[in-house]
Amino acid sequence: MTDRVVVVGAGVAGLATAYRLVSGPSPPEVLVLEADEEPGGKIRSARVGGIELEAGPDSLLSRKPWAVELCRELGLGDELAAPTSAPASVYTGAGLLRFPSGPFGISTDPVELLRWPGMSYAGKVRAGGDLVLPRRREDTDESLGSLLRRRIGDEATEKLVAPLLGGLFAGDVDRLSVQATFPELAAWERDHGSLVRGARAATKAGRARAGGSVPPMFLRLRGGLRRLTSALAEALGADRVRLGQPVTGISKEGDGFVVLLGDRELAADAVVLSSPAFVTAELVEGLAPRPSELLRAIPYVTTAVVLLVYAEGTGERLPESSGFVAPRGALAVTAATLVSRKWPDPAFGGRAVVRGFVGASGMEDVVDASDDELVARVAGQLAEIYPLPAEPEAAEVVRWPRAMPQYEVGHLDRLAEIESGLPPGLFLVGQAFRGAGIPDCVRQANQVADGVRTHTAGEAEP
Repeated sequence: MTDRVVVVGAGVAGLATAYRLVSGPSPPEVLVLEADEEPGGKIRSARVGGIELEAGPDSLLSRKPWAVELCRELGLGDELAAPTSAPASVYTGAGLLRFPSGPFGISTDPVELLRWPGMSYAGKVRAGGDLVLPRRREDTDESLGSLLRRRIGDEATEKLVAPLLGGLFAGDVDRLSVQATFPELAAWERDHGSLVRGARAATKAGRARAGGSVPPMFLRLRGGLRRLTSALAEALGADRVRLGQPVTGISKEGDGFVVLLGDRELAADAVVLSSPAFVTAELVEGLAPRPSELLRAIPYVTTAVVLLVYAEGTGERLPESSGFVAPRGALAVTAATLVSRKWPDPAFGGRAVVRGFVGASGMEDVVDASDDELVARVAGQLAEIYPLPAEPEAAEVVRWPRAMPQYEVGHLDRLAEIESGLPPGLFLVGQAFRGAGIPDCVRQANQVADGVRTHTAGEAEP
């Protein structure tokens, strides 16, 4: 045994797993192998018009505490900042409208919903039926769309909730698994008999935990989220994080593994794979054919971020809003963040700064356009919505091919089959498995590090 753990991939999940391993008692030798020339994975920035902007995720969901806790552990706690209190909107036939109060777009006030102009009267009445309809008795997985349409009807699903929840995964709510994406919705129906009552209870509990106030939903790191992955890589050290080192295969040798890097080999007691599912499928094909087949079947969606910086003096033209989401197919953009309103920064001066998002399940063809076409299309639609110029002063398109894994119905059962078919000592972590956001990737990293310790200590895995 070599007492060595190899982590494949230096995104936040891989780096956090390695960091947790070396931070624990009796740390093993840990090597992180990354094909790219810099760490961070999808946490990346781009310089547009002299401004450093997030090209991937831009914030951490605070109700899932693991990433925030890691930032504090790394000495970055004082650099966490909340957004302005500017509300989000949804694009409707009546223009941009603020969401009714309540989490996930689920209104907790039927009277407020009745007054909301973005739906028909019949749609509002149908949404209110959630309070009297019987709860589902089966405990099997179902799609988000199935649950939402059953409880609040088609119109409220498509105009209010799907743009938010589907947008977070760039997915189709009629295919996404409830249990793998938002299991709390199933719990609300099960425990309260209603999504509205469940949303009320969750809001009340959240306020109680925060001492009566409503805590910010998101937090960002001043200077960008790259500070998190950079701090992780720095804590690990250059001797542990090897960049430009693509792994080409993994084979079994005795109780351990051999990791192939072209014509070189590395022996390891355990291997942690934080690569995309389709890459992982290729690496484990010879070791675990059935898990490889299931990994390869996890769908991915291609997306792009269009970063727009407008001329000096345009910032004041934007409303006091964090941005908007759009129902599926209503616009080329699925959402837009008014960066200069949501995350104001002296570097912006008086310029409007906007991030537009394109591409989603069933809408990937939008991303096939050229950079110039995408910028023109997104800027044109924004100019119809806000009093912005038709052309930005500076722009950049950042494409994310096969970037968003889709947790389709039955995802957790398939994942259990994948993991049970892997040889002992081979672990999976990352966006494709048990949560796509940064906090969930950090939570997975913590759990996988515990499993690796158990394995390398020669104990039976739980």
